[in-house]
Amino acid sequence: MSGRHSVAARVPRLWALWAAARPSQLLLILLVYVLGVGIATAMSGLEGTRTVVSPSGFVFSEAFAPALAGAVALVPVAVTIHYANEYADVETDALTEQTPFSGGSGALVRTGLDAEFLQHATGASAVVSVLTLACIVSVVGLSPTAAGLLVTVLVVGVAYSLPPVAFIRRGVGEAVNALLGGLLLPLYGAATVGSATVSTALTVVPFTLVVGCNLLATHWPDRKADATVGKRTLAVRWRPDSLRRAYVVLAAVAAATTALLWFLGLLPTLAALSHLVCVPFLVWGGYVLTRQRSPLPSVLAMVSLAVSTTLAWWAVAVGVGVLPL
Repeated sequence: MSGRHSVAARVPRLWALWAAARPSQLLLILLVYVLGVGIATAMSGLEGTRTVVSPSGFVFSEAFAPALAGAVALVPVAVTIHYANEYADVETDALTEQTPFSGGSGALVRTGLDAEFLQHATGASAVVSVLTLACIVSVVGLSPTAAGLLVTVLVVGVAYSLPPVAFIRRGVGEAVNALLGGLLLPLYGAATVGSATVSTALTVVPFTLVVGCNLLATHWPDRKADATVGKRTLAVRWRPDSLRRAYVVLAAVAAATTALLWFLGLLPTLAALSHLVCVPFLVWGGYVLTRQRSPLPSVLAMVSLAVSTTLAWWAVAVGVGVLPL
């Protein structure tokens, strides 16, 4: 018996809470949050806001405490959304063959726990999220914009999976998910240290579109199970050639938007060039979409773009990046 399964057998409830929280995705969420903080820090530096650079090169601003507090408030919100999704998808998870990137954690299926366990966990986690945010707002002074964005992420994120809304069952789940993770999440990060401006939103449009590509790919392996339980994702609704065309359109618009934002001076040169890192994975993902089960290429495109753009924006923030003319 593997270590993971032995832990699940010994402490099924604790293991289920851990697995259903999706730790690897929490790390990615925090990375995208840091991307938003980096964009705001770089933009405020370009506007002349005072920052202090340590000998190691890490940027410390007067807003460091709100940035850290914002991350603390974000974690229970993300966990709540994951619990809601795992609870809503228990039937799908029982029917589908999981890949490392699709099919949920399978925590309930592996432990044999009732679905109500995660239903209750979702409610408890939501309460923790609200209380944590309230404490941080009162103690640290998180901005109303940041607090409002995080509440929006919580409400829409839960509504993505659960009735009566259940966006994912209505053919708009992919768009909602991409906007949450690709746009609102970095905007929240930016709002914790500065302001969530239109310019900030525009800079993450290419990433949002690549997140959309990833969602088309990750929903494909589960399409039969989703169709069986009435979960009408785009992979269920659309023919394979339509999915591939949508993927190509999203990827092409992401590339064109990146070039346009650089031309308009909204993307520093280094940040614009960082988008090239994901291109091979994006092309690979488009080629194999609907032709293989594993969404690995598209996942690599999204993750590599998150990493490269975060590093690029923080390089700009510390004065290393090549700034637009």
